[in-house]
Amino acid sequence: MTEDCAGAHQLSEASCAKKADSRQKGPGIPISRKLCYAIGGMPYQMTLNAKAFFMPIFLLDVVQSVFVFCRTLNISIGRSLCMSLHRVNLRLITSKGSKRLMQGQMRAFYVSIILFLGRAWDAITDPLVGYAVSKSGRTRIGKLIPWIVYSMPFGVVSYIMVWYTPQDTMSAASSFCWYFIWSCLFDTFMSCYHVPFSSLNMFLGGDDRDRDSATGYRMGMEMFATLLGAAIQGQIVGVYHAKKAHACSQLNESAALTGNYSTALHNLTSPLSDTLQNTRRAYLISALVIGALYFLCCIVLFLGVKEQLAPLSKLDRIQVPYLTGLKMVVRHTPYLWLVFGFLFSSVAFQMAQGNFALFCTYAAGMGAYFQHLVLILLVAATLSIPLWQMLLVRLGKKTTVFIGLSVYIPALIIISVVKSNFPVFALSGILAGTSLSSLYLLPWSMLPDVVDDFKIKNPSCTDLEPMFYSCFVFFNKFGGGISNGISNLALHFAGFQSGMCKQDSRVITTLKVLFAPVPIILLLMGMVLFYMYPINEKRRQEIQRELQKANNGCEQGYKNNRHGDKTPSKNNREYKRTRTNKEHLEGPELQTKD
Repeated sequence: MTEDCAGAHQLSEASCAKKADSRQKGPGIPISRKLCYAIGGMPYQMTLNAKAFFMPIFLLDVVQSVFVFCRTLNISIGRSLCMSLHRVNLRLITSKGSKRLMQGQMRAFYVSIILFLGRAWDAITDPLVGYAVSKSGRTRIGKLIPWIVYSMPFGVVSYIMVWYTPQDTMSAASSFCWYFIWSCLFDTFMSCYHVPFSSLNMFLGGDDRDRDSATGYRMGMEMFATLLGAAIQGQIVGVYHAKKAHACSQLNESAALTGNYSTALHNLTSPLSDTLQNTRRAYLISALVIGALYFLCCIVLFLGVKEQLAPLSKLDRIQVPYLTGLKMVVRHTPYLWLVFGFLFSSVAFQMAQGNFALFCTYAAGMGAYFQHLVLILLVAATLSIPLWQMLLVRLGKKTTVFIGLSVYIPALIIISVVKSNFPVFALSGILAGTSLSSLYLLPWSMLPDVVDDFKIKNPSCTDLEPMFYSCFVFFNKFGGGISNGISNLALHFAGFQSGMCKQDSRVITTLKVLFAPVPIILLLMGMVLFYMYPINEKRRQEIQRELQKANNGCEQGYKNNRHGDKTPSKNNREYKRTRTNKEHLEGPELQTKD
C-alpha cells in the first residue's frame, strides 16, 4: 500500500510542471464555463425527479389495464361491452364462456421490488463507476468528459424504454422483468454520466469560492431542470390523471345515487379505458422530449467545459487498489458525518416526495391538482437558490444547512393536516420548495471542503475525487431506494389496490404517516448528524490556506528545477533515500490519519 500511495511522489516534479504549465489564465472561473457546467447537470435531475414523482403512480395505475372485458356473442348485437374492475388480471370471456389470461396487474409488492432493487443496483454501480473513472487515463479531451459523452446515447435510449408499455398481453412477471431491467440499465448509464460530471466540479479552475459559485450555478440549473422535467411530464400526463379523477368522481356520485356500483361502472368504463391508453401514450411522449433535452445538455457541456488541474491533483490514474481507496474515503471522519447527515435528510425528502402523488390523490382530495402543486414547489426551490448561496457566504455552510432543513418541518405538518384546500397547499409547497433547494445546494457545497481536507491530510494519495463523489451519490441513491421500498411495502401490507378510485382507511392512514411523521423524524436525525460535522467556517479557511501553501510550494519547486537549483528535498536520489527510510520505520502498512 505504501508503494501505491507514496509512489505518486515519484511523479511530483512532473505533476508540478503540468500544474505550472496548465494554470488557468486570468482570475476565477469564466461565467460561460459555469453556465455550461451547470447545464450539463440538468439531465440527471430531469430524469431522477420525473422517476421519483411519477414512477410509483405510473407502475401502479398506468402499466396494468384494470378492466375485465366481457363479451357474449349469443346476445343482441346492440348490447355494448360489459366491463368491470378486477383486482388481479385482465380476462376475456369468449362466446364459449372460457377465460383467457390477458395481462397481469402490477401490484404494489412488485412495484416496491422494482423501486427498491432498482435503486439498490443504482447505488452499487456508483462506487464501481467512480473507481473505473479514477483508473482511466487522461485523453485528448480530458479524463472525465469522455465518460459523460460516450454514456449519453445509451442513457437516452434506456430512459425512453423505461416509460414504454410494450403490449397489453404481458403477464405480471413479464412486466416486472421489462421495467426492472430497463430501469437498471438506465441507472447504470446515468451513473457513468453523473459520477464524472459531479467530480468535474473540482477541476473547473479557480479557488474554493469559485467552486462554490459554480456549485450555485449548477444547483440553480438543476432545480430549473427538475421544474422543467416536472412541467413536461406533469403537464402532458397530468391532463389524463385529471380525467381519471373526474371519471372516478362521477362513478362515486352515480354509485351513491343508484346504490349499485356495477351499474355505475358499466356507464363509465369506456372513458376510463380511453384515458388509460392516452395516459400511456402521454408518458412515452414526455420521455421522448426529456431524452432530447438530455442529448442537448450533454453537447453544451462538451463544447463549453475544459478540465483544469486542481491543487494536489494530476488528473491521472490512481495508484491504489479499489478496496484501499474505498477504505481511505469512508474512514475520513468529516466525510462520514457529511454523508450520513445527507443520507438521513435525503431519505426524509425522498419519502415525502415519492408519496406526494398518492397522498394528494387518495388522502388529501387533491388528485386533480397535484401536478400544479409540484410545479409550485419546484418554482419556489429554483428561485430560492440565490438566497441560500448568499446565506452560506455570510453565515457559513454549517449554519445555513440548519436553517434550510428546519423550514421543511412546518410545511409537512400543514400539508398533512389540511385537506382539499389548494391555497394552503400552495403556500406550504412554497415553504417545502425553499427547504428542498437548501438540500440540493449545501451538502454539495460542503463536499469539496471535505475533499480538500483529505488532500491536506493525505498529500501522497491523489486523484481520489471521483471516489469521494461516487460514494456520496451512492448513499443518496441508497437512501432513495430505502424510502421507495419501505413506502411501497407499507402500502402493500395496508391493502393498497391499484387503479381503484377509493382506498381503504388503513391505506389512507399509512399514506399520512409516510408523508409527514416519518420524514420529520428522519430529518431531525439528519440535522443532529450535521451538527457533528467538524468543518466549520474557521476550519474551512485553514484548509484553504494550507492548500494554497502546498500549491505554491509545488510551483516554486518547479521553477527552481527549471533554473537548475536542485535542492536536496527535490533531488530524486535524496527523495528516494528518504522515502526508503520512512518505509523501513513505518512498516508495510499505509499510514494515514483522518
